[in-house]
Amino acid sequence: MLPRLEIVRRLHPVDLVAPGSVHVEGTTGGVIAMPAAAPYVAATTDAREPTGLALHLAGHRIGATLDDGSVFLTLDDGQTTTELRSRRFHRAVAPSGLGLTLTGTHVTAWSHEADGWVARARHDLRDVVDTRDEQALADLRVEVPSGGGVGGGFGQLGLRDVRFVTAEDGTPLRTDGVLWLTATSAGPGFFDTAHTSVWRLDPAALEVEHTGDLFFRRPDRPGVFGDHATHLVRTDDGWLVATSTWGDFEQPTTRAGRREPAGLRVTLAEQPATADLLRGTHVLDTRELPLPTDGLASIATWDPHLVRRDGQWLVGFVSARRFFDFHPALAGGTHLDDLRLLGAATDRRSTEGTTLVEVDGRMVVLASDGRDSRRGQRARFPAYDLTMAEIGTLDAPYPTNLPWPTLARLDDGWLMVTFNGRRTGGKLLGYGTHGALVVMRPA
Repeated sequence: MLPRLEIVRRLHPVDLVAPGSVHVEGTTGGVIAMPAAAPYVAATTDAREPTGLALHLAGHRIGATLDDGSVFLTLDDGQTTTELRSRRFHRAVAPSGLGLTLTGTHVTAWSHEADGWVARARHDLRDVVDTRDEQALADLRVEVPSGGGVGGGFGQLGLRDVRFVTAEDGTPLRTDGVLWLTATSAGPGFFDTAHTSVWRLDPAALEVEHTGDLFFRRPDRPGVFGDHATHLVRTDDGWLVATSTWGDFEQPTTRAGRREPAGLRVTLAEQPATADLLRGTHVLDTRELPLPTDGLASIATWDPHLVRRDGQWLVGFVSARRFFDFHPALAGGTHLDDLRLLGAATDRRSTEGTTLVEVDGRMVVLASDGRDSRRGQRARFPAYDLTMAEIGTLDAPYPTNLPWPTLARLDDGWLMVTFNGRRTGGKLLGYGTHGALVVMRPA
């Protein structure tokens, strides 16, 4: 089996404006065109009080203001201006910058303080404007103060749901010695503020670089979504992109409370070999990837991982009986549109990150048992055969949250890249901002 692994590196890149996606930069203020492919954008400026930033979208001005140490949002539809200020979190402490982000339907105002970016106000725009409308996004403008600012694509508060970009046989894709990862770029809130990003990993220096972002059109509704928990696969004649429709998933609540969570499933995008999905921003058309859940009482599926060996596809995924009671499963077949269920670990209730990897010449299914699992199944990485019978465990430290067992066999041994539950962005945001990378090698 696999050797004992130990932690050798931790990485936690945080950027409101992604360094490689800057579209507006300078010392001159004003309202500047900043067309966006998806509703994941940001702007920042130095804090010289009073100061402000704004996004102009579909006839609405969405602003962030810093005035007398207080950070708040304003919404202006051309007739009425509404001020939104958090009663508990609006006071900035020695701010050195002001930020404004749009992530999905959520707009957030930030102050840059001693410990980094802190969210001071947040609002869901769902009932105000359709932030996912492509025509409106194409006309997006950013307003910066007279001292200037920076605007562009939103970066990340953390990284999680990490997968190596692979060839269809499961071999990690390598170019000039470097590896590639997809990750969920955490946003300022629950899962509907995150999106899929692409990263270059130097296996010698153990450094990462943000190189691209992937967004998705759904087959059954209009708009652009930040779906994530993605596996990017290079085939002989193009690309396959399997992802989970987390992009509009809300935190579950009681029926008497806020909205119920949206449905969750796996979609598939196909792109020609000429498309460079490792770099730049891409919006991909998708179709549903039909995953068999016979006898599983499944209400949702997520976390796809695809491998093709000997003319057969293997697809690892997660099936949920309810939110949040979920377990790993495996499907197989000659074609991705005609899969059959090979097995499922139905004894699990908090296990995800289903990952296929070749170990000693045979395919093994790995997963991650969360700390909410049953006694004896907590905080571990179980290993299964292709019938989903448990055959052992991966001997490795188990970080916080639900770290995925993302492994690559390199010339000098195994490399594992996973994540933890470290949050950032301040107390206003709650769960969902988490994800620092944790890198492991053999002990």
